Amino acid sequence: MFPRVRLRRLRRTERLREMVAETSLSVSDLIYPVFVDEGIERRVPIRSMPGQSRLPVSELRSLAEELVSLGIPAVILFGIPAKKDAEGRESARGDGVVQRAVRELKRSAGDELVVITDVCLCEYTTHGHCGVVEGGEVLNDPTLEILARQAVSHAEAGADVVAPSDMMDGRVGAIRQALDDAGFERVAIMSYSAKYASSFYSPFRDAAKSAPAFGDRRSYQMDFRNAREALREVEQDVAEGADIVMVKPALAYLDVIARVRERFSLPVAAYNVSGEYAMVKAASAAGYIDERSMVLEVLTAIKRAGADLILTYHALDAARWLEEVR
Repeated sequence: MFPRVRLRRLRRTERLREMVAETSLSVSDLIYPVFVDEGIERRVPIRSMPGQSRLPVSELRSLAEELVSLGIPAVILFGIPAKKDAEGRESARGDGVVQRAVRELKRSAGDELVVITDVCLCEYTTHGHCGVVEGGEVLNDPTLEILARQAVSHAEAGADVVAPSDMMDGRVGAIRQALDDAGFERVAIMSYSAKYASSFYSPFRDAAKSAPAFGDRRSYQMDFRNAREALREVEQDVAEGADIVMVKPALAYLDVIARVRERFSLPVAAYNVSGEYAMVKAASAAGYIDERSMVLEVLTAIKRAGADLILTYHALDAARWLEEVR
């Protein structure tokens, strides 16, 4: 066949490459994670995540304006309460940090910004685990009731989507039932369906003050050696009423994203997590890489694997760079 078939012909110019590109990354694909801290009055930089900060509720109006101006469609909120207890009951308080953050964002941006809330107990418990602990064991069923109350309190505050990240069995069904019973049948669920026990979360735990006080989370988060099991997790969440499913982390799990995308027709999200972000930032600071080109390549790879939505701390920069490309 050679030289009649020359695959380089369509790579010759930038415009040709754009015309035949198979994957397109858009700002509308991005969700920006935000840490809201009840115990601070001004933003506090996160040392392990350069460029990211814990924010007080009072700074969310200006953030909302920035996100809307950049075209970023959604945020996901992580709350850091002023006090914690063994069962994380502050998570469902009507005037809790996330609940107040939701109201502020909705007052500032209305429906121009989709507000998603993380539903989990790890930031609210003294032991840092994602569920109720008894005798050193994380209990599944007693945790569901608290998660359901937390989700309903977020919906009452005005959240558009709740996102359970705890990895308790049956939590999507419990939350869906509680939302429907409370009259919030229109509030969607984005489930962290295939959330792996990963070393890539360390900077997040620093940012959210949520590191486990003992042990680890391998008894409820997924084993990173397993991919077929991820499909079972997603299937169960879909059956229980999830509207969007998520794979977390993203970069080391592109194969899982691809398998989920191939098997299921509902929207698939992927979380480009804190460790993935921190590695790019560290390499850029050391002068080893070009940050702009690497970030856009990473995000495009996640999209190419099959993700419809990408949660990423790079969202603000990526939105600006994508505008430059246009």
